[in-house]
Amino acid sequence: MTDLSDPLQGLWLPLITPFRDGRLDEPSLRRLVRHYASRPVDGLILGATSGEGMSLETGELERLVTVVRAEINDSRRYLPICLGLSGSSTARMKDVLDETAAWPIDFYLIASPYYVRPSQRGLLQHFTALADHASWPLLIYNIPYRTAVNISNETLLELAGHPNIVGMKDCCANRAQSIDLLKRRPAGFRVLTGEDAQTFDALSDGADGAILLSAHVETEAFASLRSLLMQGKRDAAAAAWQSICELTRLLFIEPSPAPAKHWLWRTGLIDSAEVRLPMLEVGAELAARLDAEIERRASTLLATV
Repeated sequence: MTDLSDPLQGLWLPLITPFRDGRLDEPSLRRLVRHYASRPVDGLILGATSGEGMSLETGELERLVTVVRAEINDSRRYLPICLGLSGSSTARMKDVLDETAAWPIDFYLIASPYYVRPSQRGLLQHFTALADHASWPLLIYNIPYRTAVNISNETLLELAGHPNIVGMKDCCANRAQSIDLLKRRPAGFRVLTGEDAQTFDALSDGADGAILLSAHVETEAFASLRSLLMQGKRDAAAAAWQSICELTRLLFIEPSPAPAKHWLWRTGLIDSAEVRLPMLEVGAELAARLDAEIERRASTLLATV
């Protein structure tokens, strides 16, 4: 199994999945990967929440991974791929791990079982069973406002001792819990924030990086935050954050990833803003706000050239 503890830092992009006429839009997908492979992105997450993974059939998910890996290889730049998975049955999740074991990925991002609200002992046994079974290392995804169960730090610290669990995406939405975990985690266990609007605080508190939908826009500015903080340039990092923090609100006014898809469509990176039910494309009011912000940022960029 590959040791991915070192690459698990910096800026990770939970790539949207482009659709057109109900199908995976491969030309747009290839364009997206080529674009972000040339940007300061340290890895890609596929098929997770931002990628509408729960709406993808297994064949579509495999094709998504295959196309992305091929484009990365053509870019001649190494970018690790994480496959997002979720499910409430441990046995079924083990089957999915078997189905995806030979895919060209680097590791998994696995969310807590949703809806069933298992105990902490249940969570411990669930993730341990998956880590024992998986062919690739795991990142745990703690997002209680979606799954209805919070993984406690005690459980996370016990799981962090498993040799095949290398880190986590932290969306617990409790800064005190996150800080406590950062202080107590073992060496080599990486913590990446997934809370776009709290990115600056999380990186200031010592998170190893961030997994940000908002980084589809202003990628360089989001990537600069951690670099500036690591250089001790907190004022410059704060200024950079002020220039982009409004995006982390605007892109989540309606359910994600619809606002981001609208932005990428309007700026020509994808050919359609299409999402799959029960998701809907953004309404007229938000579309107008997004279009105005796109125009404002384009005008600002031209003025600085």
